[in-house]
Amino acid sequence: MSAPILSTRGLSRAFHGLQAVSNVDFDLPPNEVRALIGPNGAGKTTFVSMLIGRIPPTGGRIAFDGADVTDLPAHARVARGMAYTFQITSVFSRLSVHENVALAARRRLGGDAAAVDGAVTQALARVGLGDRADDAAEDLSYGHQRLLEIAMGLAQKPRLMILDEPTQGLAESEIAAFKVLIRELAAETTILLIEHNMAVVMELADRITVLNFGEVLAEGTPAEIHANADVQAAYLGTGGADA
Repeated sequence: MSAPILSTRGLSRAFHGLQAVSNVDFDLPPNEVRALIGPNGAGKTTFVSMLIGRIPPTGGRIAFDGADVTDLPAHARVARGMAYTFQITSVFSRLSVHENVALAARRRLGGDAAAVDGAVTQALARVGLGDRADDAAEDLSYGHQRLLEIAMGLAQKPRLMILDEPTQGLAESEIAAFKVLIRELAAETTILLIEHNMAVVMELADRITVLNFGEVLAEGTPAEIHANADVQAAYLGTGGADA
């Protein structure tokens, strides 16, 4: 069995005495699509923020690609092969779609203009924005800005993509195209998907991790999670949405 590309041991975070994430052990094998779900306030955002280096843990360790990255800043984790799309879009609104992706591509390719342009064209084509390259990012719909973020991640050729609510704001036809894209990407990279659309989760995920009150409530295949009585009581049965 392959060593995990991402793992945590005892990962915890408290805010002013409130335990948001408590002693989480988590292993993500290479080239898996893993979904992270849970009710509002389950600790998903805090957990992911620690994974990517936005906030430090108050306990535990994080390993990425065999190295301890617990104390590394976010940009150093990106340089090692992590890419992350935010729940709230973080594109540069006044730059063109092309330039947004080019900024990300330059992190990997440096000043090789031809290589950067090629990477941008390929990434935009994959997310269905090839015909919007010259548009200002602020002129895109919210859903298309989410796709632009994914293109920015793809341009970095990451070993791990963390996608936070990627289908939010997408039309049904765009969600269908997104699912095709994720299936293609699964052959190239590892994906951690934080997603409220349970139909998307159940269709795309190889395995699902369920957080509740900052702890891992359950982990398993979509069929196992769907049949889990504890998960039904805490999340699926309530119709709760991720946050």
